[in-house]
Formats: sequence, C-alpha cells, structure tokens
Amino acid sequence: MTDRRDDADAAERPAPDQEAAPAAAPPSGAEGAQRPAAAEGAPPGPVGDAARVAPTEAEDAAPGPEGAASEPVQLDDVMLAMDVVDTLRHREHLIARELAAGARDEDMVARLRQIYAAQGIDVPDRILQEGVEALKENRFVYTPKGSPGARRWALLWVRRGRVAAAALGLVLLVAAAVYGYDAAVRAPRRALAGDLASTRAAIVALSEVPQATSEANELYRQAELALGRGDQGEAREVLDAMRALRARLEQAYTLRIVTNPETGVWRVPDVNTQARNYYLIVEAIGPNGQRVRVPVTSEETGMVREVSTWGMRVDEETFERVRRDKLDDGIVQDATFGVKRAGTLEPEYAYPTTGGAITEW
Repeated sequence: MTDRRDDADAAERPAPDQEAAPAAAPPSGAEGAQRPAAAEGAPPGPVGDAARVAPTEAEDAAPGPEGAASEPVQLDDVMLAMDVVDTLRHREHLIARELAAGARDEDMVARLRQIYAAQGIDVPDRILQEGVEALKENRFVYTPKGSPGARRWALLWVRRGRVAAAALGLVLLVAAAVYGYDAAVRAPRRALAGDLASTRAAIVALSEVPQATSEANELYRQAELALGRGDQGEAREVLDAMRALRARLEQAYTLRIVTNPETGVWRVPDVNTQARNYYLIVEAIGPNGQRVRVPVTSEETGMVREVSTWGMRVDEETFERVRRDKLDDGIVQDATFGVKRAGTLEPEYAYPTTGGAITEW
C-alpha cells in the first residue's frame, strides 16, 4: 500500500537552496480536508462491506466540515487480511484449481486482485499477499479445544432438552411395542397355559379312577407340545377336551329305567340281519331330581350327542325279565339301572350290559 504521507511531505518540502520557512498553521475547514486528496490525486476510497482502505494520519487529523457528508468507515490491515482469507475459503474451487495447477502465490494474488476489482474494492498487494500466507498457515482458522469425545459430550449437554425428549419418545415407543406384543401374543399364551394347568389340577383332584388321571396327563402333554410349536388353536382344542373330562367327573346321577312310553326296544343290525340287539331305555336323574344331559356315543352311528334319555344295550334274558316285570302291574319294580358317582367316568350298573348305547330309536 502506497503511503500517501510521503507524497504530501515531498510536495511541501522547500528547495535545497531556500531557507526553511516556519511551518504554516494547518489550514482549517473544507480547504484543509480536501488538500491531501488534491496533493495525491487519488480517488476517494470505495464504499464496500468486504474491505476499505486504512485511514491516513492527515485524514485523521483534518476535521470534516460541519454538515458535510461523512467518509466511509475503513478497516485496518488485519481486517483486510481476514477478509482475503474469508474470500479464499468461500472460493474453494478457485483454490483447488490454482493448487492443482501448481500456481504461484503471485498468480493467486493476481486472481484475488481481479475478484476485488470486480467488486470495486482496491486492496493493496501487500494485504493480498498476507491473506494468502495466512490461509496457508491457517492463521484465522478456529481450532476446537479438547478431544472429540469431550466435545460430543458437551454438545449432548447443551442439547440435553432435545436429547431427553427424543430418548423419552424412543422409550415410550419401545414400551408401547413391548406392551402391544405382550397383550396380543404373550398374554393369551400365558392365560391358555394357566387354564390348561388349572384344569389338569382339577381333574387330578376330582378323579377317583386312574383312567381319568392318565387321560388328563396325556391331554396336558399334547397341549404343551402344541404351545411349544406356537399352535394355540390346537392347544385350545385340547383344553376343551380336558374341560369335558372334568365335567364328566363332576357329574353325579342315577340311571332309571323309563316306564312310559317305551321301556325297551330291539334292533336288527345291518351287518347281521339274523340277529337282534336289545336295549332298555334309561334316563339320567340328578341329585336334585332333574334330568341331566350326558354325552352319549351311539354304537350305530358313532356320533356323540348330549342327551338325557338313551338306550342301554342288554342281553335278551335281561330284556325279557324287565318286560315281564312291567307287564305284571305296568311298573318296573327294580327301575334303577345304575349309579354315576362324582369322580368316576362311568356309572356302576345294576343290570348286565355291554355299555353300548343308542341315542335314536
């Protein structure tokens, strides 16, 4: 940057053969403010946000005229150098191209001079060179203090409100997913396993016969295997079978031979038309005197139906004895066919029977 004070001193310095005149009083007013510019012949500094020419001592000493327009504020050399570095950083493509081409500092300074000239800003070459050197030395680059881990923790602490909100949202989302999965999958499975275990325990407590206990254990084993495969449908079917077994054990009733309208029937089987199958019609009466519906398997169809009246198969001799008893006075004197006690699966029969039954006749 050319020092304008040297030009001003040369203009006012007396010739060697002349005696030095006493220093004149500094001019005042507009005349004094305009003299340095007239002596130098330089244009007024351009107005710009990026950089401005540093003020001279003459301009600092000369007071501006009252009411005159104020001159633009000017930056010092350091601010200009920082602006050069900032310009270089914002034009990274320029730096990359120049460095890739192996350009010299003079070429980069020339390119910077063109950039500032295009903006109407006159920056001395000394300042441009200082900016290039500062860029190489990373002089105006902020280097964070501390380790990256410490900075991360500091940022987390600064943003702890947002981090806490995000963490809370994530926790709530995970909790909702876990609760939904538990309610939809695990809770029904736990409830089913609990029902199976309680039903099996009730059967074992009620049973007075080994057959019922063995059947309950086998059904429970099948249910566990189904749950292990994730087949809750099959496990529920096994649970229904276990509940039916428990209901059979809980039932207590008396089998009574029916007097009206029919006491017994005989049937001709399809497989042997020369034979006859004899049946006495019985009904199940509970402890309260009401009929009880009992699951009965028909030996003719193989179907199970819940009925309160059905036919029990007997031999011909028993069938004829009961028929004669009824013909005597219209009443079957020994009408109790059998008794079903709680805790057992089958009644204890008072008449000889094969246990076969029919539900329709």
